[in-house]
Amino acid sequence: MNMIKQTYRDALRDGMSEEMRRDAEVFLMGEEVAEYQGAYKCSAGMLEEFGPKRVIDSPITELGFTGLGVGAAFMGMRPIIEYMSWSFALLSSDQIINSAAKTYYMSGGKVGCPIVFRGINGLGKMVAAQHSHDYTNMYANCPGLKVVCPVTPADAKGLIKSAVRDNAPVLVMENERLYGMEGDVPEGDDVLVEIGKARLVREGKDITLIGYSMSALQCEKAAEMLAKEGVDAEVIDLRSIRPLDKSAIVKSIQKTNRAIVVEEGYSFAGIAAEIMAVISEEAFDALDAPVERMSLKDIPIPYADHLEQASIVQADDIVKKAVQICK
Repeated sequence: MNMIKQTYRDALRDGMSEEMRRDAEVFLMGEEVAEYQGAYKCSAGMLEEFGPKRVIDSPITELGFTGLGVGAAFMGMRPIIEYMSWSFALLSSDQIINSAAKTYYMSGGKVGCPIVFRGINGLGKMVAAQHSHDYTNMYANCPGLKVVCPVTPADAKGLIKSAVRDNAPVLVMENERLYGMEGDVPEGDDVLVEIGKARLVREGKDITLIGYSMSALQCEKAAEMLAKEGVDAEVIDLRSIRPLDKSAIVKSIQKTNRAIVVEEGYSFAGIAAEIMAVISEEAFDALDAPVERMSLKDIPIPYADHLEQASIVQADDIVKKAVQICK
């Protein structure tokens, strides 16, 4: 398979564009997605190619344009709704949770909602508390929604394409710090990444490091550092939070017998807590040490850079914890 180098934002754009060429019912809507080419330039060139009826600038009314998108999905269209931030999308959570997520069930399967909601989630870079919250666990708690967190450019493209084709509402939780990251992306209009499948980033035998979004990158960096300490760490990028690839987690624990779960969300009722429960329920007998979790400090995210960095789990922190566990 041929590979090309792309940034995360360009991979997202190409994935959306390919799906819009493939299916005339797909359209993109959100604040500044058209004339400004996206707040983070993820829709650059799309207005020129598809026109203003399919790349639509919305007013600053998250509840309103989300409701419009959900209604369009009820009628068989396949909207992609972009938010400048999932923090702003709180205003539209009624439409996402009470309408998009539940209508298929409440209509007895008569009314579907094939819609994608996407935008930045979690910590950016000095954007302060109201723009830094990780809402992955909030939406993953809602039956009827699928939640994915692509880390690599290849996954950004493959998962956005799978999300558009899915008949359920899919939330694509991106991170601002990833948009400029380059990576190898497979060429081809039909190269998809399956929703519900984790990515084995690195094989190892001593301990499993589990993360998603930016925490998966910290796990990968930590594994490289641990190799110099004589610790062979396996790294799993969850990639899909709901549905969750439990089998990949259990298989790894049965091999390494130890685990650290890392997240950029808060520990209370968080994603790491859920992963720990999965391990306890399905792989407890394989453990040689208690599962550890490493989460965001339990504070609103500070604006100052040094305080922001101190609030999140760094690769050095993971290394110290892993060395202790593997002694």
